[in-house]
Amino acid sequence: CVSFAPSQMATLIIHGRIETTEAKAKEIRPIMEKLVTKALDNTLASRRLIMARLMNRNPETKKLVEVIAPKYKDQKGGYTRVLKLPQRLSDGAKKAIIEFV
Repeated sequence: CVSFAPSQMATLIIHGRIETTEAKAKEIRPIMEKLVTKALDNTLASRRLIMARLMNRNPETKKLVEVIAPKYKDQKGGYTRVLKLPQRLSDGAKKAIIEFV
């Protein structure tokens, strides 16, 4: 995990979508996909692994396991999507929205 990922992943879990740079969104996506797949197991071990990845944030872990993951029980991946936005005017960074499908 990179340093920004746990806080942005927690925000994504809370709000369902976040606006960030395209590079960060592309880096968060595979991590979130794996966490949702792990949350589908709903075992103590999977909860502990998710909590470790989210820097011990219990409310976000609980929401991921009990609210978000059950929506995807019949789906084999593709839980998130990245939508590209126009560049930021100040520094020209490519922007994107990452959200749960």
